[in-house]
Amino acid sequence: MDNEKAAAGVASTAGAPGTPGEPVRPLPPAAPAPDALAAVPGGGVAAALGFRAAGVHAGFRDDPERLDLALVVADEPCAAAAVFTRNVFCAAPVQVNREKLDEGGPGAPSYGTARAVVVNSGVANAATGERGREAARAMASITADAVGCPASEVLVASTGVIGVHLPLEPFRTGVPEAVATASRAGGAAAARAIMTTDTRPKECAVTFDGDDVGYPGARFTVGAMAKGSGMIMPDMATMIAVVTTDAPVLAADLAPALRAAADASFNRVTVDSDTSTNDSCFLLASGAAAPGAPPMAPGTPAFARLAQALDQVCVTLARAMAADGEGATRLITVTVRGAADPADAQAAARTVANSPLVKTAVYGHDANWGRVAAALGRSGAAFRQEDVAIDILGLPVCRGGLTVPFDEDEALRRFESPEVAITADLGAGSAEATVWTCDFSHDYVSINGDYRS
Repeated sequence: MDNEKAAAGVASTAGAPGTPGEPVRPLPPAAPAPDALAAVPGGGVAAALGFRAAGVHAGFRDDPERLDLALVVADEPCAAAAVFTRNVFCAAPVQVNREKLDEGGPGAPSYGTARAVVVNSGVANAATGERGREAARAMASITADAVGCPASEVLVASTGVIGVHLPLEPFRTGVPEAVATASRAGGAAAARAIMTTDTRPKECAVTFDGDDVGYPGARFTVGAMAKGSGMIMPDMATMIAVVTTDAPVLAADLAPALRAAADASFNRVTVDSDTSTNDSCFLLASGAAAPGAPPMAPGTPAFARLAQALDQVCVTLARAMAADGEGATRLITVTVRGAADPADAQAAARTVANSPLVKTAVYGHDANWGRVAAALGRSGAAFRQEDVAIDILGLPVCRGGLTVPFDEDEALRRFESPEVAITADLGAGSAEATVWTCDFSHDYVSINGDYRS
């Protein structure tokens, strides 16, 4: 890689764009996002009205101090939608959930009615055949008995080691405890209970007024929790997430809103290009913030505001997952602009984000733009190298496909930031895409080498 290393550092201005000696301007920033909605301090999956949550130690893990079973329960049956992994080797809980929810076709979101979501960590219940499916159904039945609802209204998820059969005894003792302790304050414990190699829980909530969108006097909340640290790659970003809202929405309308939010967030995350067998994202709507009100309908200001809230929550969690990638020291935001079409923009951004050479360069605080250029070139996106511009951490490092001088000391200083921005303009059109990832450190190998130990 000596030739690539040479291309990355301070170079002659020969052939560089612009007047010799004239500083090269950074690429313009991305278009500003819509005004952010108000965050709920300490908010999580039970922040929305009509929901309670709990996290307990049920016994899936040996450490009695480690929570390993999470429950999110609605006060009443509510509209539900979900999106799942596209991995053909999908886990038993995914298969069982698909039996309960109507699907709009391959890759389409599922929707129906749900009262509860129960999640265990430590055992994935994947590659377990019919025995695994029966265990997932039993997991739902045990929860339904404790909650007091039909098993068809309980959605299930598991995360952990693949190929291990799921024990049922922890559910028999842990679920009743979770039901008894579930509360509006229980979201934080639930978020901890679904963690595997995550180093911290991931939860957030936002709120908005209904006054200016046709629901006077109402205030709506979207809250969520998620887990994800390794095996992160679309589709679905190898994670489990539960999202709740107290807005009134029909299940059939929730489904496309969830798909759009997932595509703009969870499906824009990659840690290591591996897609899990268990990826699941659930969205439940209680309507409790506006009892008796008509449901929010697509095409209305209310539905647009709800979609904005859903997007904001999902993007926040997606970024948190990328930042907490296994062994990560830096969040990396890869933005590709000027692509010929959205598919090219996404392909180019994902290829850069998945490049081990790019990720290790970030870990080494090396503004090695040659690795970014190489990834763009093999992404399949259509462009001419003579049109490409690349910035790293706001420093112009490539213009017109050629190197430009940059201050190595300044680059090292900027690498102290917890977020590293890599921006490329392909000069081939107007499409843009952003993908979030993290760097690769020595710890990534250690964590995954010892995962079953």
